[in-house]
Amino acid sequence: MINIAQNNYIGFEVLFNHATVGILVADSHSNILMANPFLLNQFGYTKEDITGQPISLLLPCNDTEYSALRKDGSKFPVEVSKGEHSTPEGVLTIIYIMDISDRKTSEQTRQQLDQQKKEAAIKDGTLQRMNSLLNSLWSNAGAMIIVINTDGFIKWFNPAAERILGYKASEVIDIYTPLMLHDQDEVALRAEEFSRQLQQPVEPGMETLTIKAKLNLFNEYEWLYIRKDGSSLPVSLTVSAIREGNDITGYIGIAIDLSSIKEAESELRISLEKERELNELKSRFVSLASHEFRTPLSAILSSVYLVSKYEAAEDVAKRGKHIQRIISSVNMLTDILNDFLSVGKIEEGKIQVRYATFDAAKHIGNILGEMEGLKKSQQNIYYAHHGATQAYLDPTLLKHIVMNLVSNAIKFSPESAIISIRTQCSDSTFQLSVKDKGIGISEEDRQHLFERFFRSQHVSNIQGTGLGLHIVARYAELMNGSVSCNSVPGKGTEFIVSLPFPKN
Repeated sequence: MINIAQNNYIGFEVLFNHATVGILVADSHSNILMANPFLLNQFGYTKEDITGQPISLLLPCNDTEYSALRKDGSKFPVEVSKGEHSTPEGVLTIIYIMDISDRKTSEQTRQQLDQQKKEAAIKDGTLQRMNSLLNSLWSNAGAMIIVINTDGFIKWFNPAAERILGYKASEVIDIYTPLMLHDQDEVALRAEEFSRQLQQPVEPGMETLTIKAKLNLFNEYEWLYIRKDGSSLPVSLTVSAIREGNDITGYIGIAIDLSSIKEAESELRISLEKERELNELKSRFVSLASHEFRTPLSAILSSVYLVSKYEAAEDVAKRGKHIQRIISSVNMLTDILNDFLSVGKIEEGKIQVRYATFDAAKHIGNILGEMEGLKKSQQNIYYAHHGATQAYLDPTLLKHIVMNLVSNAIKFSPESAIISIRTQCSDSTFQLSVKDKGIGISEEDRQHLFERFFRSQHVSNIQGTGLGLHIVARYAELMNGSVSCNSVPGKGTEFIVSLPFPKN
């Protein structure tokens, strides 16, 4: 045994033999000289087993933290601290070896807990972000979202549904089913449709809304929703089942308001129809013009040729007759072109109503004076005005109405016929009546009288475009007025135009 001073030996021996930490003493060559009982028990060796053995037998690594090696070959973590003591025999190294397995386990446990906390924090943050996103979607979605339970009662009703449908969530949740929003006739028709598709009976009710979702089939259809105020709106509704495993716990319906889309579609259809009508107008113009222009142009050409032949003084009357034919044919061409131009402007929305105050009786009298040259032989036009003379209308549009109605009366009345024209002004209305004793109009033809290009088969021998009455009706409509017709075939016709004065 080592020679150690007596006064320190007793204290060292007590510490050495009863310490709860492993202690060994090594010489300057790192060979073990002594090992305390705790260390021997810790490593599974006897004093004889390790005395004289190198430290590396117990501590393969030379560091402050070691993986110590027991006799049975198992390893355990230790913490090592060293000190040196000089003696006459040389420098001794005192090594304290502490088993830190529990500490390592605690650290690992703490690290695991820390990791779990981090993961939980990440999950919690993700969940919060997801909840925030879902809440934002629920609150700000433009679509109506309605969630129902398996009994069909509404459990969730999002703000968009409240805003668009007019119901508060508190008014419908746990009280109503989505059927409150549906037209029952439409539900019944859709139930019949689904019954045919699925080849099984589908009840007209909640089953109609959920049957396809229950079967995992495509379930997006257009429906008509009814708002709280009774108005309706078209929607595209998708219904899906909410599942937990194989069990259905409810259904979610997402409805998109199609009102703006339907309006756009309607506007597009109107535009396309208008374009189609304009193209038809052009085609009819080409067809009609080629036919209607032929007669007056032929008359003009033949009259010009004949006028050139009548050079003698005694041929003045003959020249005058053909010159009058030329004038009449030119006027006819002008009327045809004016009709087409008027209809084109009406269809394109280019007619602007310009109201003015004017003397109605004088205005009508001037118009009739301009039309004197259109009368047939011995035809007479009688005009009378009643009431106030001042009218507040568009004088130009009124002139077109009068000229079209009077020219028709002249055209469809025989020679020597009387055409009666009457106007009347009240405080708020102007009324025009044009009555003839012509061929009259059948009840069947009166149903189509104001349609564009309509001409009765009974007047095919009389030249015309079929646009005059259409123009009259549209001009009256532009001034918020109306046109009516009373006629008896073979006895004559009366057209009555009523035009209200606009309120200032």
